Amino acid sequence: MSQTHDYDLLVIGAGSAGVRAARVAAGHGARVAIVEEHRVGGTCVIRGCVPKKLLVYGAHFAEDLEDAQRFGWLMAQARFDWPTLRDNVLAEVARLSNIYTQTLSSHHVAVLNGHAVIEGPHEARVANQSISARVILVATGARPHIPDIAGSQYAITSNDVFHLQELPRRVVIAGGGYIANEFAGIFNEFGSQVTLINRSDQILRGYDEQIRDRLLQITMSKGIRVLLKARLEQIAKNDDGGLTVKLGDGIAVQCDAFLCATGRVPNTEHLGLENAGVAVDDKGAITVDDFSRTSCPSIYAVGDVTNRVQLTPVAIREGHAFADTVFGNTPTKIDYDCIPSAVFSHPPLGGVGLTEAQARNRLGDVKVYTSDFRPMKNVLAGRDERALYKIVVDASNDKIVGAHMIGPDAPEILQMLAVAVKAGLKKAQLDDCVAIHPTMAEELVLLK
Repeated sequence: MSQTHDYDLLVIGAGSAGVRAARVAAGHGARVAIVEEHRVGGTCVIRGCVPKKLLVYGAHFAEDLEDAQRFGWLMAQARFDWPTLRDNVLAEVARLSNIYTQTLSSHHVAVLNGHAVIEGPHEARVANQSISARVILVATGARPHIPDIAGSQYAITSNDVFHLQELPRRVVIAGGGYIANEFAGIFNEFGSQVTLINRSDQILRGYDEQIRDRLLQITMSKGIRVLLKARLEQIAKNDDGGLTVKLGDGIAVQCDAFLCATGRVPNTEHLGLENAGVAVDDKGAITVDDFSRTSCPSIYAVGDVTNRVQLTPVAIREGHAFADTVFGNTPTKIDYDCIPSAVFSHPPLGGVGLTEAQARNRLGDVKVYTSDFRPMKNVLAGRDERALYKIVVDASNDKIVGAHMIGPDAPEILQMLAVAVKAGLKKAQLDDCVAIHPTMAEELVLLK
């Protein structure tokens, strides 16, 4: 590698994408430094996927403990203690952050603490220190969007939930995406009175209509109030310390916390991108080519800051592909087709490939196979909640083009079905597979 710069690669942002890129580039022999102004680990580890999933696990015990009595487990009245879960989750986050830091150290990646500002195609300033690099990679991620309305300073975001001193008795959640629906389920299971408001007439845009409708039905049956086509106008502080959330048509909702989950914004401000001629789109995301190169030839960008697909596994692959392309002499593009995704709601759901509507628009003649059933555990527990599994098949060749499901452990089951969709397997091949009985997953090879 060239010795004309301080480093061969300077990574800005030590989240999932940046850490993977730094580690792989160092493995290819590059001299690498990574800059982080907060904690190593990024959104997923520190304030996203990991701590949220731990809260989901904690929330599930509410129903599990209730159901356990139908299975013969007699116990005294259970009591939930929020500080115990919160502190244990934060301790696990700290442990994982340390592991990420150790991984960088073991790969001889220099970790620089501070805010980085790009000063040119090969230059950046970190804490008043000028650093040069042959290649700069921007992996600064994204942050929660807060709408520009009166009283927005009273809103909290998903970042703040993990640090709440106490659980709100009443919480209003704005948004219809995965973050809003996940936290609606979490707060509801913890005993909060939850109101979910969304400006459109549907939740989880992009997921299969039948699946998201099923979640909406179950969500409301659990006691969560859902207000669709609700226009957020103002958040006002009450004399008693509570909040009044004012919506269109004169609707007002009282709450103790207002959680804003209305999307995420790429972190591109105050980076000095203009100093190197790095172009951004109208949403502030860095524009890149198929190899993650920006409009400045020596600067690349990966992960949520590019707003391609905001998923941690995708960001990791982008970071890895960048390192292989630039430092491994192996040009690598990411295949964004058939990316599976899940929502860890209550119950969870997931999907991969084309929805039924997408398949009909694109292919015309399709076949849809479903199984609408009550899981065995729910039957004995006396819980009416039903699971729904669905696959979409191209009628012309029997190829499975989409799979969608909602029910207990749906994301765990969907992961393997995603392999079948990605591989282009046919419905007949599912039918040829012997079922594992009794399981929920067996429904996938028995679909009618």
